[in-house]
Amino acid sequence: MAVIQFTLNGKAQSIDVDPEMPLLWAIRNTVGLKGTKYGCGMAMCGACTVHFNGQPTRSCSLPMSAVAGSSITTIEGISEDTTHAVQRAWIEEQVAQCGYCQSGQIMSAVALLKNNPNPSDADIDAAMAGNICRCGTYPRIRSAIKKAAQLTASAAK
Repeated sequence: MAVIQFTLNGKAQSIDVDPEMPLLWAIRNTVGLKGTKYGCGMAMCGACTVHFNGQPTRSCSLPMSAVAGSSITTIEGISEDTTHAVQRAWIEEQVAQCGYCQSGQIMSAVALLKNNPNPSDADIDAAMAGNICRCGTYPRIRSAIKKAAQLTASAAK
């Protein structure tokens, strides 16, 4: 066991865990934030996506030893009241079907729009390629990302 110190959703965090424990399990079981989901456990489906120092990262394969001193943002850290443009667009476009993959999808979409505020379809496809939706809501995801880009641009004016 080791005490790992990091920033989680903007707040200092210090937890005593096995350094090899995946971040996903520390977030869910030790800290108690349940928005980040377990999908495949092999960093291939994207359900566990969080932001690690601002970059979308699969938390199921990131050991806690790599997190020390870093900044982690989970779906709970995007906004407390679903006012983030991506969350609003997701709701307006009724993206979620079963909803299981959606926190990972949203985290990837937020990162995309932070780096590219007006993405093309190809940009969206490339950024979201690692996030699997078994329900096939990809057209609604793309539509919501475009809507979020418009909401963000409108708010900036």
